[in-house]
Amino acid sequence: MEETHLPMTADPLWTPSESDIARARITDFARWAGEKHGRSFDGYDDLWHWSISDLEGFWSSIAEYFDVRFGSPPDRILADASMPGAEWFTGATLNYAEHALRRRGSEAAILSRSQTTGADLSLSRDELAEAVGRCAAGLRRVGVGQGDRVVAYMPNIPETLVAFLAAASLGAVWSSCPPEFGTDAVLQRLGQIEPKVLFAVDGYRYGRREIDRREDVRRIVDSLPSLTAVVSVPYLDGVAVPDSVTWADLTETHEPVEFTPVPFDHPLYVLYSSGTTGQPKAIVHGHGGILLEHLKMLGLHHDLGEGDRFFWFTTTGWMMWNYLASGLLLGSTIALFDGDPGHPDLGTLWQLASDFQISHFGVSAAFITNCRKAGLKPGKTHDLSALRQVGSTGSPLPSEGFRWVYEEVKDDVLLGSASGGTDVCTAFVGPSPTVPVWEGEISCRCLGAKVEAYSPDGEPLIGEKGDLVITAPMPSMPVSFWNDHDGETYRKAYFDHYPGVWRHGDWIQITDRGSCVITGRSDATLNRGGVRMGTGEFYRVAESLPEVRDSLVVHLEGGAGGDESLILFVAATPGADEDRLRQELVARIRSDLSPRHVPDEIHFVEDVPRTLSGKKVEIPVKRLLTGANLQEALSEGSLANPESLGRYLEIASGRGN
Repeated sequence: MEETHLPMTADPLWTPSESDIARARITDFARWAGEKHGRSFDGYDDLWHWSISDLEGFWSSIAEYFDVRFGSPPDRILADASMPGAEWFTGATLNYAEHALRRRGSEAAILSRSQTTGADLSLSRDELAEAVGRCAAGLRRVGVGQGDRVVAYMPNIPETLVAFLAAASLGAVWSSCPPEFGTDAVLQRLGQIEPKVLFAVDGYRYGRREIDRREDVRRIVDSLPSLTAVVSVPYLDGVAVPDSVTWADLTETHEPVEFTPVPFDHPLYVLYSSGTTGQPKAIVHGHGGILLEHLKMLGLHHDLGEGDRFFWFTTTGWMMWNYLASGLLLGSTIALFDGDPGHPDLGTLWQLASDFQISHFGVSAAFITNCRKAGLKPGKTHDLSALRQVGSTGSPLPSEGFRWVYEEVKDDVLLGSASGGTDVCTAFVGPSPTVPVWEGEISCRCLGAKVEAYSPDGEPLIGEKGDLVITAPMPSMPVSFWNDHDGETYRKAYFDHYPGVWRHGDWIQITDRGSCVITGRSDATLNRGGVRMGTGEFYRVAESLPEVRDSLVVHLEGGAGGDESLILFVAATPGADEDRLRQELVARIRSDLSPRHVPDEIHFVEDVPRTLSGKKVEIPVKRLLTGANLQEALSEGSLANPESLGRYLEIASGRGN
């Protein structure tokens, strides 16, 4: 079958200097691990190959190098390497929260900015530990113990982080939804795990808008019969949710924080799949797997440590919130933001980076693209002297986004484009401070992640696009799905296509030099006349036109009469000439992609539907266009902008569906 091949760019946009490499923690780790294991590592690629071939040696080295504190030491590092079913650090006990709070003192642990309160807040390490101790004492008073579920309907504010660490310290299981979620979306998620305690705010501000959530909280509480306590965090108007314990009352008693040792795979938190095509999967992550994975990823790949300030724009419903929280494991200060990143303009987050002197600044690829199209030049308008890394995730970052960062943000910053998932709460492929950054490419496969590109018949590919698979276990793979007692749903989700191999569902090309290009979901691949192309490649070209604000493409195969159609939806900038733009799109796609991928139909829409974590919903739109009704195609509660669906339903109806 004919393939499209992505050209490898010749020169890197950024190359680490000798001093960059010498002072990077990953260099020190490679030296230390080499001495410990009686070998030396010749660069990143050599270290990566060791990390995926000697799993026990690598992961035990991560635990030792980062001084993981075990209550009981492990009997075996990897007792069973099969997938699914790998058994890591058997017999070991530990506690994630103990490692997040192990450093004390007056150094800032949390910096926070809120559009709701209009204020900035700073908590020192001592103050954070005291707040967690107070919250844990309150949770014990309302009957929370090991294994109980503690959940939140809360924004990205310090109280949410305190409640999470307090629950973790007790061995309780955490889960959260942001107040942007409607009632149905919350219940689809939290209702699965039968929580004992709910933390909730009364409302919040998003830019200029005030959103009162007290009625939503009441409906959520009424629909969760397992609740024994509701903790109200007055936030919008300072008004407590009725029939609740206030945050002040819950945290009134000062008790030193203590940590319950739990088994390595004891549930730490439950994250959820996007839920665009049905009830979200409740993905259980364990204390030990998350601890080791985040120490590795943040400590080695992001080079985070004491003195660094780590920010990622996220809500409490996206895995990047959990990822951000783990900055505490390395002694870094983490920065929280709650509000509209586009209010009063797209400079809002760059101002935060300047004011808080952020060293590691993480956002979505869509945010970078929007900043570029808006003509922002944050390197000239803001003090970014502390900035060392810019992180990008959520969707593939187009080449233009790479160039914009180096031209308009900072020319010596490490642009860490990364891709992974809620399923593992980390990245499979991402940056390294010792590996160059090439335009449009993710720098490397992450340590301990045996990433390969598979052909349809399960053969590994280099230089060609294939299914992104993981062919060796990782500690942060899910402990289980909630209530999936025989593991059948978990197995079907990842291991049915290639037995014993994790199929992630992304389309990837691994280059000869070890960098990677993610080109979209493999189940949304555009296959026209035998030429397969990822949707990310299509968006890179379509959205390079300045009048294209956003776009979505679907390929309908084998419709009525065996016909097929490639359909492009375009959200244009205000005032754009649609006829001229349609002609420009056809010409650009024909010349930059292939004549076979010129759309059969181009429709102009107000907006592109996205999940609450910012991903385009290609498959649900495809299902709408092939006759599924709205309820069959997707869960509206999973969308950030469900109002956008009206135009797509009109188009589907016009096609006879």
